Amino acid sequence: MFNLDGDSTQPAVVKHPRSARATASLAHECDAVRRLAGDERLGPWRRLLPVVERRRLDGPLPLVVESRLPGIEADVLLQHSPQMARRVTVSALRAIRELHLATGRTEEVTARVADWVDPRLDLLAEEVRWCSRGMGAEALTVLREQVVRELIGRSLLVAWTHGDFHPGNVLLTEEQGALCGVIDWAGAIPDGPSLLDCHTFVLTMRHQLGRRQFGQVVADVVRTASLLPEDRQLLAEAKALAPDSRGEIAFTLLTWLWHVAGNVEKSARYGRSHRWVADNIVPVLSEVMAHDGRMA
Repeated sequence: MFNLDGDSTQPAVVKHPRSARATASLAHECDAVRRLAGDERLGPWRRLLPVVERRRLDGPLPLVVESRLPGIEADVLLQHSPQMARRVTVSALRAIRELHLATGRTEEVTARVADWVDPRLDLLAEEVRWCSRGMGAEALTVLREQVVRELIGRSLLVAWTHGDFHPGNVLLTEEQGALCGVIDWAGAIPDGPSLLDCHTFVLTMRHQLGRRQFGQVVADVVRTASLLPEDRQLLAEAKALAPDSRGEIAFTLLTWLWHVAGNVEKSARYGRSHRWVADNIVPVLSEVMAHDGRMA
């Protein structure tokens, strides 16, 4: 991916996938953006979307050209202005909840839970060797039992869900931190667990500001059976907080599952990286097993 600038051209982003997996991901992103851009329910919110100017994913040189939205990525902004963290988070959560409320409906989600969980667990078992046998495989089974048990029977807002809503995918005005764009829609689905976007943003903020691996942040939540009070407050303000502690753990684990499975799906290098697995997979699944023992 690279930016294209010039006096005679509008700023653009050119994406050139280098594998079949990346091409499929980019095709899904283009389709999601097209559908969202055509959704009249979103009204002016659609200004936050990139515009796909050109799509050529067949042939020897596949590429997509998108308009380049204004603004700076939130993670870059926060590197030199960490004091803006709460303002940025509130702005991002408010914007994504507008999407959820405009496209969603509250429904009992028992019939959807397996679709939200099982393909991602299968992907980890296939792509991450540590998860394919022994303690890792057992922990995936326990995780599934915990998440499914806590989500079935719940009524949730099912809506267009970004699926990877973290600070690097949010564009802000540098001076005031106002949200002016949302990018990377490769993981978006029209009938997702919308609360997941809010949990993803809050937990990845904790990961980036604390300079700790995402898996370690999630493992802490599982170990203490609770989000941090300030994170819970942010989610409550966005009306995206589970009503009980078991729900908090379930949504946190679902968020982790989508995050790590999304990385593995985009690139096989994650599953092959011993360091990434040790930092992001092992701590969470170890705590899942310990948490299961405490609940027994």
